[in-house]
Amino acid sequence: MEHVDPTVFRLAIFVLAIFVGYYVVWSVTPALHTPLMAVTNAISSVIIVGGLIAAAAASSDGGWVAKAAGVAAVTLASVNIFGGFMVTRRMLAMYKKKERPKPAADAKA
Repeated sequence: MEHVDPTVFRLAIFVLAIFVGYYVVWSVTPALHTPLMAVTNAISSVIIVGGLIAAAAASSDGGWVAKAAGVAAVTLASVNIFGGFMVTRRMLAMYKKKERPKPAADAKA
């Protein structure tokens, strides 16, 4: 029996994760959107920590690749967190009661 190349195996897992993620996110009801964004922001914060560690790596052999990947991870995760907070704010604003304008009092002159 032949062995599967580890790169092909990892690529297959990555592609499957993309499909699963797509279907999970698009099947979420609007009521669950805000908790899902909170979890996504928490995961992105872990990615930022890992990206900072990778960017600070000072390996002499291929260190620039780790630094570039770390900077890219920090940048993309920061955009994700900022966007998540903006979307969450808009979602929560949809559930706030809107203030009705007070009726104008008859002006007595």
